[in-house]
Amino acid sequence: MSSVRAYKIAEELGIERGEFVERARELGIDLKNAMAAVDDDQAKLLREKLGARKGATVEARLARGKGAAVNRRRKRTADEPPEAPELAPAVPEALAPSEAAPSLAEPELDAGAPEPELPAPSAPAPSPEELAPPAADREERVVRPAAGAPGPGPAPAPRAATEAELAERSKGSRRKQFKEVVNLREQEQIARQVTSRTTGRPAAMLDPRTFASPRRRRRDAPAVPRKKVVGAEAPKPVRRVVRVEGAITVAELARQLGAKAAELQGKLMGLGTMVSLHQTIDHEVAARVAESYGFEVQDVRFQEAEFLEAAGEREGEAALAARPPVVTVMGHVDHGKTSLLDAIREANVVAGEAGGITQHIGAYQVQRGDATITFIDTPGHAAFTAMRARGAQATDLVVLVVAASEGIMPQTVEAIDHARAAGVPIVVAVNKVDLPDSNPRLVRQRLMEHGLVTEEFGGEVLAVDVSATKRTGLEQLLEALALQAEILELQADPSRRAQGVVLEAQLDRGRGPVATVLVQNGTLRRGDTVVVGTHYGRVRSMQNERGDALDEAGPSMPVQVVGLSGVPSAGDAMHAVENERMAKQIVENREDQARKAPGATRPRLTLEDLFGRGADDGPKELAVVIKADTDGSAEALRDALQQLPSDKVKLNVIHTAVGAVSESDVQLAHASRAIVVGFHVRPDAAGRKAAEQLGVDVRIYQIIYELLDEVRAAMAGLLAPNVKEVFLGRAEVRKTFNVPRVGTVAGCQVLDGMVRRSATARLVRDGVQVWQGRFASLKRFKDDVREVQQGFECGIGLEGFNDVKVGDAIEAFVLEETPAEL
Repeated sequence: MSSVRAYKIAEELGIERGEFVERARELGIDLKNAMAAVDDDQAKLLREKLGARKGATVEARLARGKGAAVNRRRKRTADEPPEAPELAPAVPEALAPSEAAPSLAEPELDAGAPEPELPAPSAPAPSPEELAPPAADREERVVRPAAGAPGPGPAPAPRAATEAELAERSKGSRRKQFKEVVNLREQEQIARQVTSRTTGRPAAMLDPRTFASPRRRRRDAPAVPRKKVVGAEAPKPVRRVVRVEGAITVAELARQLGAKAAELQGKLMGLGTMVSLHQTIDHEVAARVAESYGFEVQDVRFQEAEFLEAAGEREGEAALAARPPVVTVMGHVDHGKTSLLDAIREANVVAGEAGGITQHIGAYQVQRGDATITFIDTPGHAAFTAMRARGAQATDLVVLVVAASEGIMPQTVEAIDHARAAGVPIVVAVNKVDLPDSNPRLVRQRLMEHGLVTEEFGGEVLAVDVSATKRTGLEQLLEALALQAEILELQADPSRRAQGVVLEAQLDRGRGPVATVLVQNGTLRRGDTVVVGTHYGRVRSMQNERGDALDEAGPSMPVQVVGLSGVPSAGDAMHAVENERMAKQIVENREDQARKAPGATRPRLTLEDLFGRGADDGPKELAVVIKADTDGSAEALRDALQQLPSDKVKLNVIHTAVGAVSESDVQLAHASRAIVVGFHVRPDAAGRKAAEQLGVDVRIYQIIYELLDEVRAAMAGLLAPNVKEVFLGRAEVRKTFNVPRVGTVAGCQVLDGMVRRSATARLVRDGVQVWQGRFASLKRFKDDVREVQQGFECGIGLEGFNDVKVGDAIEAFVLEETPAEL
């Protein structure tokens, strides 16, 4: 079944996109936006319900006697068949003067007529249809020729009376019209006609409408109330809208709201935002402020997510299919990662070739029976950290390679921390078991110290003994990976447009920019238009790790892509879009955002920031990276921090090591939104530079108690503070005064405590709270005072409230915040 975009149907029906989406929802069709897809049945329903116009105009030109022509227009419903217009019945020749006189003397005024009609003796008498008031669904335009003009009728209408009778009748008609016409200018005109010299010669009088355009409408004509059409929708209330492109300055927002900048700053201060006139506020804060002025804030910036969602479409449950797992191999240097990858590569009998790994692509696939496994080679796991820092979870499993002869090394512990922070399962490969000094059991015991309990000791971590040189244990390792992938139930939608991540990129001299892309969802085809970071292009060619040309690549398949406009960065997300125009718009928007915020980094996360955060918008978990001078100190710090109360806030120690704070520690803290805590150590040059660039807070302590106190305070700062109301005093209103341009001022006497100008006020009437806000003024006699004590009189003005009555009670109180306790 084919589908069509909602905006195309809206353009076909001549309806705006927003209105079309709302009316479609009223019909029961849930459209998220105008870019959503609509199937044939839904499109047919929308065309039937929204395509028929509310009214069509039927216009007919009718021939009248003596050259008079009538252009009749009326509105008909969609289900009414067009009918041939009928000619207006002519006035009978034998019409008596007594019957025709009321029609001529009491004409009803039409709102569309330029002036009241005066009958001419030579013109035929108007028909009853012309003199009748217009119906709600009919509009008539009558074009009258000049007197004596020949008409298409068979014979001209004879005169109905003598000149004397016509003159007498005309006088009576003009007198009645003079009484009925309300407009002053029409009264003056009729009065001039009555008193003119040509009163006794009615044959020389001309119809004033013969000289006026039939489409002209008198500005001062009395408005005729239109009858309400049954079933017509009530007019929608006018919304006052402020359009914001993501962020807006305070001065610009004040100009659009029509408010004073100082007043707007005061409202922002009440919301906890201290900004100057030329500083920007985001869309959410602007919406909260504009709501108090009766405005609605609309974010009109380029919505990139909607374009990407429309390009990829939503996958359904029926379209999901199993995909191969993506495995990253990590471990310490010289523990046999490269040798193990070479051995797995040779075990790929489907490929039919031997040799080492193609290092420049960094990823390849291995076929094991009917199952396929994708491996990513990340030496030094630098790309893995970069991908985590950018939020791209490109890995499903991690193979941790540990040498049985050397055991756990510092980079092994760092790899464990990286995998644990990424939240992916770990499969341990104990390598070099063929050496005489190997001890695989000791390796498993040492892994328990870092939270990895293998199945041999009752845990859930799979551990396999392998030898890359002897080619032993490879099948067991692949089987363990396949079993772990089956537990994860990895699925993807191959029918949608491709979505993936860049593993690495380079500039080839002959082919230009070449990017190694891992397809995570959908299918990438040759000729698709893709967007990668701030670059876009059409896929000219694709190759796998063996250099074979491909026409398409499914989920979990790594390929080399040629055809981009530039070299992207490692970890950039790739999206296939509908056409090149959409890709260009997305790239231009990203470049514009980059120009507006040059050198923008992630906000610096410090202990002070954590202490100031509340439970609503603050994190529920505090991540810490510990570096100490000795292993005993590091272990003591870790145990002391983990023993802190964690019922409300969780403390997560993601990494513990010995030595100076290095660049890798800062990168790990930046990717995990953590704080680096050093004990008797200092950051090296690379670590200090990385901390400044990435905005990571590095704290160095010499006393363990200071470290524990500040971390405990940071954990408590994640909770919302305790708010307590402190009563100050109460005043009773004895008399009210209305001051011009100020409002109502209440003359009060303080009965209890004191009233402070900076406190919060509450107006109580008959025991019920009526209003709560701030004091606008507090005076004693004519002087402004800060506070008034019990027993004294004062004048109190309430901010934005004037409905103060004698006998009301005004209470003053303050809200005190106390830090929450763990």
